[in-house]
Amino acid sequence: MPRMLLKAEFPSQNPGLREPLQRAIEAAGAIILGKETQVRLALSCLLARGHLLIEDLPGVGKTTLAHVLARSLGLQFQRIQFTSDMLPADIIGVSVYDRETGAFKFHPGPIFAQVILADEVNRATPKTQSALLEAMEEHQVTAEGETRRLPEPFFVIATQNPSEQVGTFPLPESQLDRFTMRIELGYPDRAAERALLTGTDRRDLLATLEPSMTPAELVELQASVQRVHVAPALLDYVQAIVEHTRRSPDYVSGLSPRAALAIVHTARAWALLEGRDKVIPEDVQAILPGVAVHRLRPAHDATRRVDVGAQLLSAVPIP
Repeated sequence: MPRMLLKAEFPSQNPGLREPLQRAIEAAGAIILGKETQVRLALSCLLARGHLLIEDLPGVGKTTLAHVLARSLGLQFQRIQFTSDMLPADIIGVSVYDRETGAFKFHPGPIFAQVILADEVNRATPKTQSALLEAMEEHQVTAEGETRRLPEPFFVIATQNPSEQVGTFPLPESQLDRFTMRIELGYPDRAAERALLTGTDRRDLLATLEPSMTPAELVELQASVQRVHVAPALLDYVQAIVEHTRRSPDYVSGLSPRAALAIVHTARAWALLEGRDKVIPEDVQAILPGVAVHRLRPAHDATRRVDVGAQLLSAVPIP
C-alpha cells in the first residue's frame, strides 16, 4: 500500500481546490473514525465519476459514510431504502393525472439527486435492482416513454448486507460490474471504538457539518482527474493485471475492458488525492482490490479463502 498523506499537495492545475478537498477529507475522518483508507477510496471513486458499493455487516458506518460525503461536498442527497416489495417506479418516479390541466404530470422519484444512497440494495428483487442500471450507466432514466437527465455530478453509493443473511437477493454480475469500486468498512479498531463510545453522537456531528466546496468545484475536480498523466509503462502494468485474470484458472472469467478503464480512472483519482499529476504503480496497487475483487468469481473454493486482491498484486510484477 502506498504512503498515506495527511496533507495532500495537489497539482498546480488545481491550486484553488486543494483546501476544500482537504477539508472534506478531514471532516469525513472526524466522523468515520479509523477508516482513512476507505474514505480516500470512496472519494477516489467519486472523483473518477464512478459508483460505489459498500458490503458489510449492519451498524459499521455504511450509511454514515454516504451522509458525510454528500454533506461535506455540498451535494443534494437522497436515501432509498430498498425492500422486497419495492417497485421500479418507487425509484424513478411516476406520472399522476392532474385534474386541473387534464394531463399527466411526472413526479420525479428519489433518483433525481446528486448523491443516492441505495441502502441494502440486495434486499430488493432483481427487477427493482435493474432500475438502477440505466441511471448508473447513462446518467439518465426513461419513464413514460420520455428520457430525463439526472443532475451532475451523479454518484450512487449502494450498501448491501452479506449474501448469507436472510432476505437478500444477490446482485447479478452485470449489475456488480456497474459499480466502479467495492469496499468494506469492517469493525473499528479499539482506539476508534473507544472514541465512538465516549465522543459526540455521529448524528449530531453530521448536523453541524458544513460543505467544503460547491458542486461546480467538484465537477471541476472530476475533469482534472482526466488530465492526470498515465505513462505507457503504467498502461502495460494495468494490461498485465487484466490479462492475468483472463488466463488464470483461479477465476471463472477475467476482468472486462470496463474494469480495465475503472482501474485507470480510479488510479488517476488516487494520484490526485496524493498530490501528483501522474500515476505511479503504487496508485494502481492502492485501488486495485476495490476495483477488481467484486468483478472476479473464484473458480475454486481454495481461491475463495484467500485475499484475491493481495493475490493479484503478488502474481503480476511491476514492469
